[in-house]
Order: sequence, then C-alpha cells, then structure tokens
Amino acid sequence: MLLSIDWDAFSGTRELVFDAPIWGTRDRDEDRLDAWMARVHKRGGDSWAALDGDFPLYPGWEALRVYTGVPAFVTLSHADAWTWLHRYPGLDVLNLDSHHDLASRSGDPTRVRPGNWAGLGVARGLIRTVTTLYPDWHAALPVAEGFDLGRTRAEVWPLLSPDVQARVTLTRQAHPGDGLPDPAGVTSLLLVQSPAWTNPAHDEAFQALADALRAHPIVPPHPRIQRA
Repeated sequence: MLLSIDWDAFSGTRELVFDAPIWGTRDRDEDRLDAWMARVHKRGGDSWAALDGDFPLYPGWEALRVYTGVPAFVTLSHADAWTWLHRYPGLDVLNLDSHHDLASRSGDPTRVRPGNWAGLGVARGLIRTVTTLYPDWHAALPVAEGFDLGRTRAEVWPLLSPDVQARVTLTRQAHPGDGLPDPAGVTSLLLVQSPAWTNPAHDEAFQALADALRAHPIVPPHPRIQRA
C-alpha cells in the first residue's frame, strides 16, 4: 500500500478560529505566505509566534520516523501526487489528511488539484482503494470534516460515481498515531507540505521529518521566511 501524509494533519487549528485555512482556501502563491503574514499582523504580532495560540502543531508527527527506510518522497502540494502515483500505480492508498481530497464543487473537476487528486486517482485506475484518515484532533472541532464522518460522507458522495464510492473509506484516528500501517506493508510514503494550509512556524519540524525519512523531492517545499 501507499501512505500519503498531508502536513495539515499535524499543523492545524483550534476551534472557532475563523480565519483558519482548514475551512477553505485557494492554493495560490499569496495563500502560501502572504495570507499567513496577514494572520500574524491581525493578531498584533511581528513573528510567527503570534500564531501559536490558534494554529498549534499537534502531536504524532514524530512517530512517522518509524517509516525511515521506506521509499519516501516530499512535495509542495497534493496536486503533485500523481507523479508519485505513476511510480506505484494500482495500489491501495491511506491518506492522513485534514481533507478528503476526493472531489470539489469548484474548479475544473477533470484537472488534478489538491482537493480531488485521490478521487481522480481512483476513477482513472491509478489507485485501487483510498482511505481518508482524519487526525484525532478533528474530534474537538465540530465543523471539521473529520468530526462527523456521516455528514462529510453525505456531502462528498454525490460528487463521486458509484464505482468510486465503493472504493472509498472515511475514518478518523482515535488518538495520535492510530490507524497507521506497519512499515513492512508500506511500498512508499509521500509527505506533502500544503503551505496554504499549514503554519510557517512548523516548517522546521516538517523539514526535519522529511530529512529523517530521507525523502526525495518531487517539487521542493516552499522556502518560507522565518519571520513575518
């Protein structure tokens, strides 16, 4: 199987943070840096430390070092995931992510984007089955996708063909690290920065994880500055 890790499963938000990108954002250059600088200034700060209260780094990412030795890749966006899928076509995919990445009501549904790469991969035969594994902290955020799986399923299922529906599973971790596969069963791992959704203050931890996994870059992560 393949293991996909979106950094937004760890670089997240607290409840009732209304400018948090988890609720919806584009993925333009300005969303990856300028929007985060604006969040800092909105909070009266002059460095990424101003984001600490609202945008924490949740635990569990350190345990991913257990996959060291598995062929690993790192990239900027899940829109790049198809480069990885073409290396390992036709396998099951487990995607640890704050978003299902199966389909979107906006944009061109046939173009690979961060919000639909997994659903298109199933529809086009690159993925056999896909499981979206939401992080455990979604259980405390009533409007997060992973809070009410029935509600999320009802929202996304009409966007998928019956064949794709049959090969998709939505689930959530009971605690950090829950639901992740034995490294012996993982053919390859993809680590995705998703800078439009992840706090720049956590880039150092992200890079440390990529280094520990000896991840090969597909598209280099965004080199965000250290201060806002």
